Amino acid sequence: MTHTTESRASVLIVDDEENIRETLALLLKRRGYSVHTAPSSEEALRVVGSGLMPDLVITDLRLPGISGIDLLKLLRKTVSHSEVIVITAYGTVDEAVEAMKEGAYDFITKPIKPVLLMSTVEKALEHHSLRIENERLRRMLEEGSVPHMVGRSPVFHNTLQLMKQVAPSEATVLILGESGTGKELAARAIHRMSSRASGPFVAVNCAALPESIIEAELFGHEKGAFTGAEKSRTGRIRQAHGGTLFLDEIGDLSPQVQVKLLRFLQEGEIEPVGSDVPVQVDVRVIAATNRPLKELVDTGRFRADLYYRLNVISVHMPPLRERMEDVPLLATHFLEKYARKNRRDIRGITPEAMELLTTYPWPGNVRELENAMERAVVLATGDLITPRELPSEITGTTDFVPAITVPLGTPLEEIKQRLIHETLKITDGDKRAAAKILGIAVRTIYRRLSEDEDSQQHTGSPDRGE
Repeated sequence: MTHTTESRASVLIVDDEENIRETLALLLKRRGYSVHTAPSSEEALRVVGSGLMPDLVITDLRLPGISGIDLLKLLRKTVSHSEVIVITAYGTVDEAVEAMKEGAYDFITKPIKPVLLMSTVEKALEHHSLRIENERLRRMLEEGSVPHMVGRSPVFHNTLQLMKQVAPSEATVLILGESGTGKELAARAIHRMSSRASGPFVAVNCAALPESIIEAELFGHEKGAFTGAEKSRTGRIRQAHGGTLFLDEIGDLSPQVQVKLLRFLQEGEIEPVGSDVPVQVDVRVIAATNRPLKELVDTGRFRADLYYRLNVISVHMPPLRERMEDVPLLATHFLEKYARKNRRDIRGITPEAMELLTTYPWPGNVRELENAMERAVVLATGDLITPRELPSEITGTTDFVPAITVPLGTPLEEIKQRLIHETLKITDGDKRAAAKILGIAVRTIYRRLSEDEDSQQHTGSPDRGE
């Protein structure tokens, strides 16, 4: 984590030698830090007492009056969040070790080497940032909140409590729930509250990836492993090393990929496509599905051993219709979000519009509510959201319903293709929404569009024989 001018991390330098103070201050200021100096421990304590809360203190061990060790002990009582680096001569390394036992982050010996100093400062400030973030997460847990999760209903509160319980563990989590209930949001929240929060969060939508490439996408591949593999590629699992891998729509995985995923979960290692050399990977897996996974197991379409490996802890995301008391809170949250995004000055929602929002069953769950509020913000002509800005399915009014006309005798495959393309126009290209309207799998839409592209390329190619 590099602290730039924008972050303006504050550093307090304590040294009785003016040339050292000024040299260190100049080095740090050039890197964009906010720098304060003090010639003694007493002066440093006065600076801190005046309101400065330094992110980092760099202090000499040998100081007139109050020693550097005693200053460190006093700082621990007043600004406990500050990191401390001590400066020591070669002959007093033992004292520096004692300082570290008292809570110093590290020590630097004289003469000070600028490169080593800046490296130590960066690491100390990175440690400081992580500690502050962990303290923030602990406060969130104590206050009963979860990052970016909005709701106060009893059923949602129970879900949040379970998420907070499982987050610190390394257990695999299976998130269940209908489309639009916020399964990925829940996965991200679990990641942020875990010890892996500083690591990557890698999300993979298993339904959106063609079956022919999903294995290579997950596990990576070696150069020449298959046609078109012109260079080696790191898969999503290795990209998530040290963090969390989120596998959405896990029920859409092919049997072959299920076998490889099971081995990874059991052994903690993978083999890229085209390689027989196992690679150790440290990843926590969170999976999600809106399909009845147990039924897929019972019918033989999903491996039972993989199901039980994934389902160590299951978290059920309740549909919005089961937490209707959260609708006003969510609606206001999305209103503020999209008003900021679109630079609109909108104060709130009229009682009439709120009444419609709280009586509509929300088949599309939280995602549908979010889309409705974004639409309302964009269409609003005043500073309040009224029923006029809400979609017709919520207000009960009838709008023009798009339709297509096909001549009798049109091949069924052509009709299907036209339906998909026309529905995609309605959903502004949102393939998941189109699939939901048509009652088909998202993968089917991707396959149909791919067939269209292949057909166009074939028919559009000039006939070399002419």
